[in-house]
Amino acid sequence: MRIAITGASGNIGSALVRRLQADGTHDLVGLARRPPEDRDGAHDSAHDSAHDGVTWHSVDLSTDACHDTLVEAFRGADAVVHLAWGFQPSHDLTYLAETGIGGTRRVLRAVTEVGVPHVVHMSSVGAYAPKQDDRPVDESWPTEGVPTSRYSRHKSAAERLLDQHETAHPDRVVTRIRPGIVGQRAAGSALLRYGIPALVPSRALSLLPVLPMDRGLVIPMVHTDDVAEAVATVLRQGAAGPFNLAADPPVTAQVIADVLGAKLVHVPSQVVRAVMSATWHARLQQVDTGWLDMGFALPTMDTTRARVELGWAPTKDGPTVFAEVVAGMKDAAAGRTPALRPRSVLGAVSDAVRRGPVAVRRRP
Repeated sequence: MRIAITGASGNIGSALVRRLQADGTHDLVGLARRPPEDRDGAHDSAHDSAHDGVTWHSVDLSTDACHDTLVEAFRGADAVVHLAWGFQPSHDLTYLAETGIGGTRRVLRAVTEVGVPHVVHMSSVGAYAPKQDDRPVDESWPTEGVPTSRYSRHKSAAERLLDQHETAHPDRVVTRIRPGIVGQRAAGSALLRYGIPALVPSRALSLLPVLPMDRGLVIPMVHTDDVAEAVATVLRQGAAGPFNLAADPPVTAQVIADVLGAKLVHVPSQVVRAVMSATWHARLQQVDTGWLDMGFALPTMDTTRARVELGWAPTKDGPTVFAEVVAGMKDAAAGRTPALRPRSVLGAVSDAVRRGPVAVRRRP
């Protein structure tokens, strides 16, 4: 199969490329804002590069200028897997919307022009409406999002674009993957950049005596490799529709404290939110309160459909995935792509001086 993958250098994308390469039968096209370097150790963003059996295209989905590149990359593809999304800068809502919602619109426009028969879209548990009780929900739960979470609203808006695409092209296959929080060790450095101020070293995660958090927090998680396996199966089967992906049991506040080696101190979510909001507005940290709101609002997921129709089962449970992610953050673990590059305090401070804090900096 010829498979084009947006966001192919990121957390999920790198794992999916690795998984599909293992089949040894696919023609892979990778798209990323910053593709991996070529074999000579250099990459010119104005041109394509090919290495490791993948043809790479440099593309920025936040502007309409990406259209011709998308059309070129998608031409002749049996499937397009759309993974690309933006998480920072958290103070630049226009950029995040143009990357997530606008990027999805641009991908679907190019898919339509070229006539790609199968689109696999990486949605999220974040697309779901707030829970009403503690029962896991299946794929029929409304995808209206959490109103106070930008990420959730954007994932919900992308689902509406997929609805329109399905209505306009009933002869084409659309698959929506809705995972919980996706993690792996190699994403440790990336998560540090997204969530920890530049001056805080990774080893500080081992020095937390207490964790002030609402004990009611419950987060569905799944390993990146398990998500990649599900997508590979979807591509092989041509499976359509939505699929929840999560590993039981979910991660609780107590699990988070135990993995961090800290004592859980119950602090109501409203208090945590107030502190988080104040520090975010003061540019002291880069995670906005929408992530906290989403964490307390979203349901856990029933994964029966993926298990029955795809024969899918997670290889690691939720707490194990979280422990692996934290270990990766403590060690500043990294991957081979620019999106998963190593993070250090010196490097983070240098970036902040040259380009501004992560939460507000403009992309090169």
